[in-house]
Amino acid sequence: MYFEKVRSALAQQFELDPESITMDTNLLEDLGADSLDVVELIMSLEDEFNVSISDNDAAELYTVGRIVEYLENQQ
Repeated sequence: MYFEKVRSALAQQFELDPESITMDTNLLEDLGADSLDVVELIMSLEDEFNVSISDNDAAELYTVGRIVEYLENQQ
């Protein structure tokens, strides 16, 4: 569930085919995300999953797998 929603959010934000995004996808290296992209993604995830992600935690969420794991641990 989490993976599909995160993948969908990333695909929409970066205008990609969702199938190209895996658990190993790195936001910076693979998607070319900059700091604004990351902030937008964090805000989107906070809204979607009704969580609050601290700046310290957000700095560690650089792969799809880490994001999914973090969200699972917040529920």
